Amino acid sequence: MEWIGLILLAGLLLGALVAGARLLGLGMAVPGAVLERLVCAVRLTEDCREEPALRADYGPEVASLARAHAPALLYEDGMRALPVDFRSCREDPCAEGPGEGHPTRSLARLPVTAFTHVIDCRPAARVASERRGADCSGERSGRLYIQYWLYYPGSATGEGSTPLKGLVRSASAAAGKPSFHPDDWESHQVRIDPDGRRFARSSSHHGYGDGWVPDPDRLYVAGGSHAGRAADHDVARATKDHRLHLVPLARIARRDYWSFAVTPPWRKRVWLDPEYGGTD
Repeated sequence: MEWIGLILLAGLLLGALVAGARLLGLGMAVPGAVLERLVCAVRLTEDCREEPALRADYGPEVASLARAHAPALLYEDGMRALPVDFRSCREDPCAEGPGEGHPTRSLARLPVTAFTHVIDCRPAARVASERRGADCSGERSGRLYIQYWLYYPGSATGEGSTPLKGLVRSASAAAGKPSFHPDDWESHQVRIDPDGRRFARSSSHHGYGDGWVPDPDRLYVAGGSHAGRAADHDVARATKDHRLHLVPLARIARRDYWSFAVTPPWRKRVWLDPEYGGTD
């Protein structure tokens, strides 16, 4: 009942705005902009401010697809880390979230974030994509690729989410083979074929695990390493797909003045070659 009331109220407000705009000679420009905001709010996306940024970079169609196919993040039990915006957080504490439920923000109030990058090899966009350096040859031709890049302040491969991770970190450092390194970039990629079929793959250590599989709209994230797998799991903690904050990455990457302990997405081969199987 609450939703019915909200929709009726939104309709009344929009009608009043249309009438007012006509009286002032503003046409439909103001109500159109407000309508977009109302639709965004009703869809319950985490942050409506991201929608104009997606449209500005990709156009309305691809922006809508990037939002529609963003994965739900399923976190391994015991894991507390969340992917965040590296421009706001580069330390583990600010990326830590609650141990259960459906987190949309870290305990430091930073939104759960995925950076996006699109390689459009469809006929109408292929030439423009290739001018930007993308590889649309061979099997890539006709396909649309949407990359979702997740940043974590650190990676603790081998530590997992166990209570012993502190001991593992100390012992591995003492042995000269540390189990932890600062900065961690992981990715989930969606491929849309000319016939509309969707496939996905997720980065896992130095490759893409099982390769392209039918897109489950789910990304299972392992504790510690943050290695991903495009699959469904029973978990106590997950960020739903429509609550994932999306940030276009190409515009940010052009500045390229950040320093990371690992290779950032825009310097990886897969950034321009969407079928490449490595993570270097």
